Amino acid sequence: MNLIIDVGNSIVKLAVFKQEKIILKNKISLQDLQNKIYDITKEFKNIEKAIISSVGNLKKNDLSFIKKHFKILVLDASIKVPFQNLYKSPKTLGVDRIALVSASVKNYYKQNVLIIDAGTCITYDFINNENKYIGGAISPGIRTRYQSLNNLTANLPLLETKTPHNFIGNSTTESIHSGIINGILNEIEGTISEYDKNYKDLTVILTGGDADFLSKQLKSSIFANSNFLLEGLNYILEFNTN
Repeated sequence: MNLIIDVGNSIVKLAVFKQEKIILKNKISLQDLQNKIYDITKEFKNIEKAIISSVGNLKKNDLSFIKKHFKILVLDASIKVPFQNLYKSPKTLGVDRIALVSASVKNYYKQNVLIIDAGTCITYDFINNENKYIGGAISPGIRTRYQSLNNLTANLPLLETKTPHNFIGNSTTESIHSGIINGILNEIEGTISEYDKNYKDLTVILTGGDADFLSKQLKSSIFANSNFLLEGLNYILEFNTN
């Protein structure tokens, strides 16, 4: 059994894998990390190793606590990965993106795959059918766009995410919803179209916190998988320890 620890800025995702199957998945606050891991050690006594992916601030005492219970692998740019990385600045490639590309290798080996992760940022990552990671793009996510309009303008309100009623907004509120949501949908559709022109038999994966919201409105053929990053982390752990 493997323990997957994905540390964000304020939220931690935990998953227990038995072989390739997720048998437990939790989302907790960073403050609850040690207590929850202690509970997991009591419930799943066969966990031997763990991987930590952190884009947030994992405290030293949390790391020490985890090391007491498991053999750990801390994911960074120096870790061995199951693909050829052609990124010009490989040391700056985010650990979340490394995990997503690794998941694509596990599930779609030697295929042209575009992975779209819709969260705080929307990341686009492309790996070709020669198992070469080429790169991608990064743009602001849904909530980041709503917050930016509110923070960087004098009079625009901060709104909750909502599907616009019409393409043409007939009020400031509806105009914001239309601009953000339709803007993102057209960005994603346009990006998929550009890749599709250049790469045959393109597989598109949509994941991340906003994947479910967006997948219902996209016209392109995609595979939505909310566990894609966790699967990638588990694969990296196995790849480096077997």
